[in-house]
Amino acid sequence: MNLKLSEKGLKISPSLTLDITAKAKSMKAKGIDVVSFGAGEPDFNTPDNIVESGINAIKQGLTRYTPASGIIELKEAICQKFEKDNRLSYTPENIIISNGAKHSIYNALMAIINPNDEIIISVPYWVSYPELIKIAGGVPVYIKTKEENDFKYTINDLDNALTNKTKAIILNSPNNPTGTFYNEEELKEIADWAVKNNVLVISDEIYEKLVYDGKEHISIASINDDIKKIAIVINGMSKAYAMTGWRIGYAAADKKIAKIMSNIQSHTTSNPCSISQYASVEGLLGDQSSIVEMKKHFEERRNFMVHTINNINGLSCKKPKGAFYVMVNFTKLKGKKIKNVEINSSLDFANLLLEEGKVAVVPGIAFGDDDYIRLSYATSIENIEKGLSRIKKIVEDK
Repeated sequence: MNLKLSEKGLKISPSLTLDITAKAKSMKAKGIDVVSFGAGEPDFNTPDNIVESGINAIKQGLTRYTPASGIIELKEAICQKFEKDNRLSYTPENIIISNGAKHSIYNALMAIINPNDEIIISVPYWVSYPELIKIAGGVPVYIKTKEENDFKYTINDLDNALTNKTKAIILNSPNNPTGTFYNEEELKEIADWAVKNNVLVISDEIYEKLVYDGKEHISIASINDDIKKIAIVINGMSKAYAMTGWRIGYAAADKKIAKIMSNIQSHTTSNPCSISQYASVEGLLGDQSSIVEMKKHFEERRNFMVHTINNINGLSCKKPKGAFYVMVNFTKLKGKKIKNVEINSSLDFANLLLEEGKVAVVPGIAFGDDDYIRLSYATSIENIEKGLSRIKKIVEDK
């Protein structure tokens, strides 16, 4: 093909997380017993009350176009959720409902970025942040965080990254892939910094309900009115309600920003699925016991996974405070040969585990840090035991 294709499009990298998951699924389809730690979704079914609400919506014929930015019933339910869970007061004009939280982030970046505006993100980062920034015409600016600081950036880090082109920072708490969690004091410092420097904050709170050890999630937008004006809060139904395939995310923002996001969405995707929207109203306003039960299982799995990993020679990890991922440090294995494979990168290690151990993990390079692999504990305790046993066997070469 001699046509000159989009330079911007050619610079977008594919998702390594989806790539590894696809490879593992392909092996499973051939009858190979693969244990996958790549999943970014709960392994639980969508709660029955939400499913029934979706079925009822179909039976009632609620299958037509809705307003582009979402139905008023769901916007009002989201406002109630913000008030109850986050001490945040919004009106439906502040809310945009989209096709998943990723779509909400895309809309936010498209609404605020002018060519070459800089967006600060921390490393390790969620795999799509840099690519979404590039698609919107911005420039990702990276802050390399330290494991000993729980993978959090500091005010000093932000000062060092700040330029006259800085438009926004992305704050992801609880964090994918590290499971880290910013406390109220840290959020206050970041909020003060953002207000002082007139920098927007995109606060990705999709793992809000999955915080452990008796801790409570705090939204940075709830710190004070000044930060609320310049914060775009991202959330969704996928992780808390096991609704990944239903594709409902939402954002809350200043009305001016919300209007731009709504206009962009109206010309790109139009409304999110009508059935999923009506089901989500039940999710937010109905019985919440499924979240409590799911969280309890995740916490048990996390504790087992962390304890086991830290007892495998050459591997170590911190105990994540939220989400359902563990970042495993394998630097002690770098430069060594295992099963005649020299381990020089996270891709080397991930491929070794998949091919020799039939265990799928995500290489840390997908998140910008080659010293780690990411394991998800959104799988059964039986799978976790089996998979970690295989990893131990490979790593300790027994």
